[in-house]
Amino acid sequence: MMMAKRPGRRTVIALVATLVVLAPIAWFWQRSLVPGDLSPMAMGYADYGGGPATHTHHGQDVSTLKGPSGPADVTVDLVARKERFDVPGRGPMSGYTLNHTSPGPQIVAKQGDLIQVTLHNESVPEGITLHWHGVDVPNAEDGVAGVTQDAIGPGQSFVYRFVAKDAGTYWYHSHQVSHEQVKKGLYGVLVVQPTATDVVAAVHTYDKVRTVNGGYGERRVAAPGSTVRVRLINTDNGPMIAWVDGAPYRVMAVDGTDVNEPSEVSGKSVVVTAGGRIDLQVTMPQGSAVRIGLGGGPTTLVIGDGNAPTGAQPSDPVDLLSYGKPADLGFDPAKATRNFNYNIGRSPGFFDGKPGLWWTINGHQFPDVPMFMVTEGDVVRMTIKNTSGQVHPMHLHGHHVVVLSRDGVAATGSPWWTDSLNVEDNETYEVAFVADNPGIWMDHCHNLPHAAQGLVTHLMYSGVSTNFHLGGKPSNQPE
Repeated sequence: MMMAKRPGRRTVIALVATLVVLAPIAWFWQRSLVPGDLSPMAMGYADYGGGPATHTHHGQDVSTLKGPSGPADVTVDLVARKERFDVPGRGPMSGYTLNHTSPGPQIVAKQGDLIQVTLHNESVPEGITLHWHGVDVPNAEDGVAGVTQDAIGPGQSFVYRFVAKDAGTYWYHSHQVSHEQVKKGLYGVLVVQPTATDVVAAVHTYDKVRTVNGGYGERRVAAPGSTVRVRLINTDNGPMIAWVDGAPYRVMAVDGTDVNEPSEVSGKSVVVTAGGRIDLQVTMPQGSAVRIGLGGGPTTLVIGDGNAPTGAQPSDPVDLLSYGKPADLGFDPAKATRNFNYNIGRSPGFFDGKPGLWWTINGHQFPDVPMFMVTEGDVVRMTIKNTSGQVHPMHLHGHHVVVLSRDGVAATGSPWWTDSLNVEDNETYEVAFVADNPGIWMDHCHNLPHAAQGLVTHLMYSGVSTNFHLGGKPSNQPE
């Protein structure tokens, strides 16, 4: 009987070497898997920003932080469908609609109105929510699947109620599989307290086709000498350069907040970051139209009669750090009770079992990222630093922040209040705000594929908790 041959020394060494190499890889792969049923309460680690420790477990549930009851001033019914729709001038495409259109119906309200929106999901198979981008709503109305509500499945409905406290330019969009659903049509415009001469320009790219208000260019009527407020909304994933050909203009508002004493601008552009809004004011010239350049492509907005001038994109942007005149902030950032760092990086490894280069926050990868812990009434300062190699439009839900400095240069102009901040590679911003809206709020990149790849964390208030989960039976996937 022949004896089985024992493996040779070289074979054993080779096997051991293979194990030594593969074991750490397997460990990192396993560690990278995102749980299929993850509570936001169990995510990451607590960062108290130098302030006292706070606790959110077993606190007030986000579902109780609702808008007021009573008769609504503005009532809207929206039906979400997965279907084909027409992009005027470019033909049909497959995607998602609200009331058979994309963008969905424009919602218009006066400041102080109670808005009620009933969202019905007729045929969006992954479920849907609506987030009111830039509107500081009560937490239960924020529309984030797995954090403030469950995704609304086919055949289900959900009612949102909130007061339009602040006049301005906003928009709404799905926050369930948002990197796909927004791109394919689930969004619309919300304007609070418009004037008769308002012109909305919601820019969106459908399958490589850039549109304004859902069409391939638009022309609006305005009388010579009239003053027109142009509400620019960037619903895409990257920054947009905009400008005016044919007349000077003023930057009247940023992300729904008025600029203090805006000066007249000629020959300059403005940067509208992803998710951001900027309002321009133009006085119509005699005998000609004006052209609003939107991103340097063929899609433009023309206002007025006659020929519109065509100019090149200005190279010099309006710098909001010094534009306008200073005004009182209403609080003292020097008396901050919390100081946070939000350092955006990128490192090789695994994310949910996939190898690649992935985003990090303070050196940590989702879901093991910092949770920024606050107590209601805290004055918060946050330093946002980007060394990731790409631009990131950073969006904090439920709050507006004021920019204090960029790359160490202090703000000197009008208070620059924003909810969607364009942070270029190798830029550092310092911002501040008062924690005055209790809840659990997403703080993420609004390049939505980046958020889906883990560039997400939360601002978490003491005494607030949530019973909603990411994943789970409703398959909540906010990004």
